[in-house]
Amino acid sequence: MAYRHRIGRRYNPPQNELSYTENFLYMLDRLSEENYKPNPKLSKALDVLFILHADHELNCSTAAMRHIGSSLVDPYSAVAGSAAALYGPLHGGANEAVLRMLEEIGSIDKVPLFLEQVKDRKRKLFGFGHRVYKNYDPRAKIIRKIAYEVFEVCGQESLIDVAIELERIALQDEYFVKRKLYPNVDFYSGLIYKAMGFPTDMFPVLFAIPRIAGWLAHWKESLEDKESKICRPRQVYVGPRVRSYVPLELRETSDNNINTKVEHPFSKRSLVATFDNKDPTLSKL
Repeated sequence: MAYRHRIGRRYNPPQNELSYTENFLYMLDRLSEENYKPNPKLSKALDVLFILHADHELNCSTAAMRHIGSSLVDPYSAVAGSAAALYGPLHGGANEAVLRMLEEIGSIDKVPLFLEQVKDRKRKLFGFGHRVYKNYDPRAKIIRKIAYEVFEVCGQESLIDVAIELERIALQDEYFVKRKLYPNVDFYSGLIYKAMGFPTDMFPVLFAIPRIAGWLAHWKESLEDKESKICRPRQVYVGPRVRSYVPLELRETSDNNINTKVEHPFSKRSLVATFDNKDPTLSKL
């Protein structure tokens, strides 16, 4: 419904005779057609992707769910916190980052230069490596197969050639093999979603929809544990033991401080707008 609202179309209520993923596609895409039913290969592809993304150990967002839920807050608030954790580019936003990386590379002939820049730490490689898996992510093998099934229906996604070449060269390069950097679940999922026509900024949503099942399972399990207590990690202080107080105006500033200076709050659109008490100097900016 959020997607339909975004594109200015009426909502489609779910249909009892359709499966979960069939209903998802039906609610997204039906206009006014009678007996509308999504393509079975696409609904199957989403079904597989949703199952693979539903739960995957105590990852960042799942840990956040259990941590927040341990305070006995309502599940909606806990899910909101988990969704925020999932949104990060190192977690649920990784497939979006992979797609933007592939778009930036653009063509097969530019892959070697990109990987050299990665090894020189000038660029970041998204979709490779995992905190747990130190070999090829088993989910990635399944998703790669699903990708070609989706392409048969929606057409070949041009960036798949770049992705395959990137994978081929990386898996033969000692730098990446030695560091056990193999493709993970995010490497191909973004290409599937793009081929299916989903907006790039909706990729984390497509990750969150199935992952909520896993989050809620962890939340429920933690509440049923009679010995469960509020999460309170301990930390080890490693700073100086004794420090004298120094007035703020006498303290030295660190070069690592983040520059929070705002150059000007007005946009170009605001500068040419008319409104009361407008600063005459704005027109000179």
